[in-house]
Amino acid sequence: MKFNLLATDSQTKARVGTITSDHGVVETPIFMPVGTAASVKGIHQRELKNDINPDIILGNTYHLYLRPGTSIIRKSGGLHRFMGWNRPILTDSGGYQVYSLSANRRIKEEGVKFKSHIDGSYHFFTPEKAIEIQRYIGADIIMAFDECTPYPCDYNYAKNSMDRTHRWLKRCIEANKKLPQIYDFNQTLFPIVQGSVYNDLRRASAYFIAEQDAPGNAIGGLSVGEPHEEMYSMTEEVCNILPKDKPRYLMGVGTPINLLENIALGVDMFDCVLPSRNARNGMLFTASGTINIKNKKWENDFSPLDSEGYCFADLEYSKAYVRHLFSINEMLGKQIATLHNLSFYIWLVREARKHILEGDFRFWKEKMILKMQVRL
Repeated sequence: MKFNLLATDSQTKARVGTITSDHGVVETPIFMPVGTAASVKGIHQRELKNDINPDIILGNTYHLYLRPGTSIIRKSGGLHRFMGWNRPILTDSGGYQVYSLSANRRIKEEGVKFKSHIDGSYHFFTPEKAIEIQRYIGADIIMAFDECTPYPCDYNYAKNSMDRTHRWLKRCIEANKKLPQIYDFNQTLFPIVQGSVYNDLRRASAYFIAEQDAPGNAIGGLSVGEPHEEMYSMTEEVCNILPKDKPRYLMGVGTPINLLENIALGVDMFDCVLPSRNARNGMLFTASGTINIKNKKWENDFSPLDSEGYCFADLEYSKAYVRHLFSINEMLGKQIATLHNLSFYIWLVREARKHILEGDFRFWKEKMILKMQVRL
């Protein structure tokens, strides 16, 4: 993997770059739609590629490990072939999902024992196991196994967790060196900065991660319930330390406004289930604000779903029609909404990229944030 930093905004820390992997080029800043279990919910790969058109998507190690299992994925020739996707893929290590199973897991120095949310079976993830599973899955970018701290958590818990994440990283790096590549392309390991919302811990973690000299770096443990101001503060703290010549990935973030604010702080990559999950609940993101398409006010609105036309569905269907689909619980409504939201997110980061290159990103960002705060 190779990262080229092409431009930096003069009024903010926003950046434009490219990440070149064996499955293609990713233009940054970029949003990665979440394909948790080898599928972006409700979206055909043809729609994903031709309509939404992201440069890279995300898969999840924990879910793919449980179903269909690494044996099936390996027999198919890796995740790209299994799901019919020939562009880059990034996989999370499963650390966040293990965190979310807090009632059903036990953390030790060796690793994490957890109970499957599917059948109650017990499994044990170690840093070495997480790398091995990701080797079988075959994503282009793989993540180190980390512990994601909850919010709020006390200082000592956050520090002990961060130190453990650092020790686990060393084990991930060794495992990644020792395990041979399985498929006919290379994988790149990203470490993860932790430290909760404590400035000194975030700085210590960022320095430690930077010292590992990985091809790219991630910022984890945010967007877990902390106020947005704290998220931005921690992100800025970390981006000031992480190397400028490596891509920075902010995990699990966020709303359209979160994306623009964090791009301004120097983040290059994002993923989040928010646009697809909210779409399935009838919330549509637009450049003029958010729409709850289930509201009665749209019942007689025969205007296009979004006149900006981020995807074909925006102009093909009316607000009244999509509201009708939701009112009868027709799955097509959720599909249309998902297609719209993800297309909007990809448009938003590409528009940000364009304005960074044109030199008016800050003005455009502030204008967009004011508009997107509106509830339509």
